[in-house]
Amino acid sequence: MNPTLLLAATNPGEQIVFWVCATLAVLGALGMLLSKKPVHSALFVAFTMINLAILYVSLQAPFLGMIQIIVYTGAVMMLFVFVMMIVGVDASDSLVETIKGQRLAAIILVVSFAALLIGAIINGLQGAAAPSLDVANTVDGGNVQGIARLIFTDYIIAFEVVSAVLIVAAMGAMMLTHRERYRPKPTQEQMSRARFQRFAATGQLPGNLPPAGTFARHNAIDTPALLPDGSVAVESVPDPLQERGDTRAPSVEDITEVAEISEGESVVIEDGVVEDLGDEK
Repeated sequence: MNPTLLLAATNPGEQIVFWVCATLAVLGALGMLLSKKPVHSALFVAFTMINLAILYVSLQAPFLGMIQIIVYTGAVMMLFVFVMMIVGVDASDSLVETIKGQRLAAIILVVSFAALLIGAIINGLQGAAAPSLDVANTVDGGNVQGIARLIFTDYIIAFEVVSAVLIVAAMGAMMLTHRERYRPKPTQEQMSRARFQRFAATGQLPGNLPPAGTFARHNAIDTPALLPDGSVAVESVPDPLQERGDTRAPSVEDITEVAEISEGESVVIEDGVVEDLGDEK
């Protein structure tokens, strides 16, 4: 046996990394299965993938480990998490079988994959001398070079087929989310004219809505802005806060100050300096 491989096989550091990361990966997989919230399940999957990436790196497969973190954990799983947090997924949705027979097909696939995985593990334990890729990496001058040679020689057809499948999947997702317009999209001029027509008919403010806290001397979103005449601009507070009753009334001092500014009286602005704002009304 190669002394280098034997040393790698009996290296205490690698054994510690294996048992720690393997245990955490299994716990993450169990957490994914037992979690009641989909977001938690996705986070457990990301946790498992990170531990698998550490195992890949410890087995002298740095390219696969980095791809596991950058592509699967950093891109795919985080995309799943953001989609579930934005769109929302109910746990009861997963119990509804939208396609007949999919549950039976899933069980058959899981059992088949488990059998293949167990067979691969048994075969690896019987034939492999040491869990190391040093010999395979030295043949082509490195791990990345060896993967590139295999992809673009022995597995070039499979690589191109997978590329075509991914492109078709992306195009299919675009087609499924595309919505046909039943009327032409209004231009900026048409939308502006429509806003002023509504103002002429209903008296609704045609310009930009006043931001919350304009005259309240703070930027609290639950405090309505004050119009130049001292009245409260209710539309400056978001509708959800109004529905929940979380709107705070502006202070009497602010209302009085706005009324004085509107009437053109002198108002104390800051540090005791008196300014006459009557001409700026």
